[in-house]
Amino acid sequence: MEKCILVVDDDAMNLKRTKIILQRHYDVLFAESGEEALAILKSEEVDMVLLDIAMPNMNGIETFEHMKEESIDIPVIFLTASGDADDVFDALNLGAINYLKKPYIPQELLRRVAKGFEKK
Repeated sequence: MEKCILVVDDDAMNLKRTKIILQRHYDVLFAESGEEALAILKSEEVDMVLLDIAMPNMNGIETFEHMKEESIDIPVIFLTASGDADDVFDALNLGAINYLKKPYIPQELLRRVAKGFEKK
């Protein structure tokens, strides 16, 4: 069985690009908001989450906090366009296994995902 990755991003182009990179190696699910991601996590078997930090309504940090509150213990790699040190620090402090600055090189995304699964 292939590992399943949930990609959460409010930008449709980022979702499409990430799907192209990951689909040959993993099952991929998508959510365009934190709320949608939480609903999927409650109903689907997911092995890892790639989570955008900057999203409207509920940002990635808030989504991750909700995951923790609901005891959803899945490895999270944050994706960020800003690279803001505070965002990255907050994400890693909460227990994210890694982060990746957008736009990312496809091989780097695959490397970090594979490394994340090794830690599990």
